[in-house]
Amino acid sequence: MQADIAGIRTNYSQQILTESSVEANPIRQFEKWWKEAVDSQIQEVNAMTLATASADGLPSARIVLLKGFSEKGFIFFTNYNSYKGRQLAENPKACLVFFWKELERQVRITGIVQKVSKQESDEYFFSRPLGSQVGANASPQSEVIESREWLANRFKEMEAKANETGTVSRPEHWGGYIVKPVLIEFWQGGPSRLHDRIEYSLQESGEWKKERLAP
Repeated sequence: MQADIAGIRTNYSQQILTESSVEANPIRQFEKWWKEAVDSQIQEVNAMTLATASADGLPSARIVLLKGFSEKGFIFFTNYNSYKGRQLAENPKACLVFFWKELERQVRITGIVQKVSKQESDEYFFSRPLGSQVGANASPQSEVIESREWLANRFKEMEAKANETGTVSRPEHWGGYIVKPVLIEFWQGGPSRLHDRIEYSLQESGEWKKERLAP
C-alpha cells in the first residue's frame, strides 16, 4: 500500500532572511551562502539542477556540478552533443537550482548561457583525473548504445591507449558553459510555510533590483 505521500512535510525553522541582512549584490550573497554551505560540510555541495528547454519549449532537467562562479556567471562542463547541449544550442537560456536542505536553503538562478573559451575548457579538462578524461572521450553522451559492455570495452581500449601514450585530447564536443544571471532568488525555509524569498533582477542599467516575494 502506498505511503501517505501528502502527509510528508518538514517545518523549517533554522533562520530568517530579511532585506537588510542580505548583500546588495546577489553574487556576493551567493558567495556568503556558498561559504556557509561548504563550512557545513554538505555532501556534493556543488550539485545543482540544470533546467533547459528546446526551441519548441519542451523542458528537461538534470543534476550537474558547479565548477566555478564569479560576477560573470556560473560555470559547468559537459558534452556539447548531449541532450542538454542540443537544447542549449536551440535555446540558450537555463535555470540553475541549488537545494541545501541541511541549511533549509534554496537558490534559483535564471540566465543566458554561453560556451566558455577553449582555453578555459582545456584548463579544466586537463585538471581532471585521467579516468574522467578518458570517459569524456569514450561516452557518446545521450546517444543510444547497444550495451553496458560496449561502453566498458570502448573505455578500456581508450584507457589502454592513453596509458601507452601518456596523453588524452579534449574532444571538440566537450567543454564548459557559463550561465550569466538575469534573475537570482534566495529562499530560506520558514515555519508554517512562511518562507523568506528575496529576488534580485538585473536592470537595463546593469544594477540589481532587490525585492521580497510572497512564499
